[in-house]
Amino acid sequence: VQGFGNVGSVAAKLLEQEKIFFVREFRFCGERRWRADFRIHDSNVLVEVEGGVWKYGRHQRPQGFENDAEKYNAAILLGYKLLRFTPAMIQDGRAMITVKAALTMGKDLK
Repeated sequence: VQGFGNVGSVAAKLLEQEKIFFVREFRFCGERRWRADFRIHDSNVLVEVEGGVWKYGRHQRPQGFENDAEKYNAAILLGYKLLRFTPAMIQDGRAMITVKAALTMGKDLK
């Protein structure tokens, strides 16, 4: 996947190891070409991997940041739980802990 990078591949492998099924580059809005890096199967959880955190890349420039904010807000308004992670959060396990928490939230309320 263009621009997805090594961190996205690491995230995919970690999800697979935990037997968490997903769709990569999930198109969540029919009206726009917006995609989330991952959608967790059988859930409304979207995962975004925020690469290039420590460099002045597209996502940190004013227009890129604004575009991302619009995309993230649209996902939330469409009913998705949007989780955003940095490479460090993926590598040290915080991302997986958060994904698992999001998948179990509310299950005991049924």
